[in-house]
Amino acid sequence: MTEKWDNRFLQLAEHISKWSKDPSTKVGCVVVGPDREIRSTGFNGFPRGIDDSEERLTNRDLKYPLICHAEENAIMHAARIGLSLKDCTAYVTWPPCTRCARSLIQAGISEVVIPSGLEIPDRWREDFELSMSLMRESGLNIRSV
Repeated sequence: MTEKWDNRFLQLAEHISKWSKDPSTKVGCVVVGPDREIRSTGFNGFPRGIDDSEERLTNRDLKYPLICHAEENAIMHAARIGLSLKDCTAYVTWPPCTRCARSLIQAGISEVVIPSGLEIPDRWREDFELSMSLMRESGLNIRSV
C-alpha cells in the first residue's frame, strides 16, 4: 500500500471512531483486503441491544466489562456476515490492546497500521508493549504511519 492509501484508511478509521459514544476514548478500525477493498469497520461501544446510558459510559467499573473494542467490533461484524479477514490489513486509530491483538491474530489479519506519534498513557503502556510483542511473535506486521 502506498502512503496515500494508508493515510486515507487511517483518516476513515478516525472518522468512524467519532461514532463511539464513549466519553473518554474513541477508537476506530477499518479492515482492508489485499485489493484495497474495505471489508469491515468498527468502533468501540456496547454490543447491539445493550443500553449505552450515561451512567454506564461514565463509570469505568460498569463500562469496561461491557464495551467491545473497535477491532473486536470489526472482526465480529465480518464474522456476522460471513466475510473472511484473512490476509487483510487493520487500520486502527490506537494501538491494539492484548485482548484485541489476540483477536486480530486469530482472525488472520496480516498487518496492523496505526498513526505515528501517539502518546500512550502510563496505565496502558505495559499492555500495549505486550500486545506488540504478541503480534510480532505471531508474524503479524505492525506499521506506524
